[in-house]
This record gives sequence, structure tokens and C-alpha cells, in this order.
Amino acid sequence: MDKFDSNRRKLLALGGAALGVALLPTQAFASLSTSRPRVLTLSNLNTGESLKTEFFNGKKYDKDELVRLNHFFRDYRANKIKTIDPHLFDQLFRLQTMLDTRKPVQLISGYRSLATNNSLRSHSRGVAKHSYHTLGQAMDFHIDGIALSNVRKAALALRAGGVGYYPSSNFVHIDTGPVRHW
Repeated sequence: MDKFDSNRRKLLALGGAALGVALLPTQAFASLSTSRPRVLTLSNLNTGESLKTEFFNGKKYDKDELVRLNHFFRDYRANKIKTIDPHLFDQLFRLQTMLDTRKPVQLISGYRSLATNNSLRSHSRGVAKHSYHTLGQAMDFHIDGIALSNVRKAALALRAGGVGYYPSSNFVHIDTGPVRHW
């Protein structure tokens, strides 16, 4: 009986893994499984800056481009820079691939220092005390010309971290934390 239960568990685990891979959006999965460059075009709505970057050259992350992205995602209020989790850029690239767009991503919020986060919390109930923004693992954004609801659906389909939907504020939140949504 124990041998049967053990084999059954292995079979169920293998089946679950196969199902998980099968459910991945094929276009998004292919965009990360093939060796090709990953390019992002961004606009920072708070600073007016724009950036086009090839942050992954098909084989590895480009350290200089990641430094540029870290600066772009900085806490502009406190002028503080933090290393941003490169997987956040991968998620964003996959979203653009799924949405079939090369329009600039409109960054609303990237990294936030603890002081900035606490200040924002004192004025809004929607700011988390332990925000992934303070860890360099989150961003709030929208893409001009793409319905916010479609951005949300694509982000949920990735199953790659947290997804927050804020239609009244015109942005979607993504992060590299555990898979969850609100």
C-alpha cells in the first residue's frame, strides 16, 4: 500500500508540473526560453524621462543597462536608487510580448524609500506598510493605447508575482513577490 501511495504521489506531482507548463502562455514562455534580446521602452510620468534599453542580450543581463534601469526606477522624491530585481523587467517584457505592443510603458512608481512609502501611507489607505516597492521588486504602470483591464489580464496570466488593479487611478501594479492578486 505504501509503495502504491508513493507512486501515486509521484505521478500526481509529475502531472501537476506538466499541467503547469502546459498552462503557461506559450508566447510569453517562448519569449524567455529563446535566446533573444529583451528590450524595454519606458517613460517616467513623474520625471519626464524616457528610456529605451536592451537589458538582456540573449545570453545574459547587461550590467550597464541594469544600472540605467535602476536609476530610471529610482525614488525621485528622495533621489535614492536601489537595485531593482531584474525579474521585474522580465515580467514587463513578457507582458509587452503577450499584449503585442512596443508602446512605451508609463512608469508611475518604481522603487520607494521607506520614508517615501511611509509618507504616501499617511495620505492613502492603498499603500502597503511592507510594500515590495521598498525592496525594488514592484512597479505601478500603464501602457497608452492598451486597455488597463487587458494589462491586468495579461499580468494575471503570467502567474509571476503580485498583480494589483487600480482602474480609478489608471494603473496596474506588478511585483516579483508571491503569486497573488487584488
